[in-house]
Amino acid sequence: MSAVLAGRYTAVPAEEHVVFLIGMRVNRLFAFSSWMPAARAMPRMLAELAAHPEMGLLHHESFLGWRTFFSVQYWESFEKLERFARAKDLPHVPAWREFNQRVGTGGSVGIFHETYIVRGDRTESLYNNMPRFGLGRAFAHVPVAQRGQAAAKRIGARANDDPAEPIPR
Repeated sequence: MSAVLAGRYTAVPAEEHVVFLIGMRVNRLFAFSSWMPAARAMPRMLAELAAHPEMGLLHHESFLGWRTFFSVQYWESFEKLERFARAKDLPHVPAWREFNQRVGTGGSVGIFHETYIVRGDRTESLYNNMPRFGLGRAFAHVPVAQRGQAAAKRIGARANDDPAEPIPR
């Protein structure tokens, strides 16, 4: 387990990077033969990417809910993400083919992904008494004062570091 870092930290992401969300939702709980292969595919892909950092995956965090599993991934570029997804000799293409053959539009399991190309100077993060997490594991992790005390300053919405105006009541 990662050590908790006391205090307030923020990430310093690259000039441009990709945030990729990918996951699956079990729609029919007892249709094991449909969703188990999809559930086993993601760990194989992540292991391959971990063994080959030159492919561009910087970091990932995985989450499990009642019926949904998903991974938040941070990539160097969209080009590297797409290259991995399309490479016939890597785990994604065979897993995608198997999913389409086994499940297709049957509905027992759903899959999703969302891709965001992000400018590093338009990101904001805060980690208070947390281990390194998310962007803070994918990129440099510094005390908040190095990027600005206010979220608006860190995301580039305001040039100064003054607190926002109070909301009238």
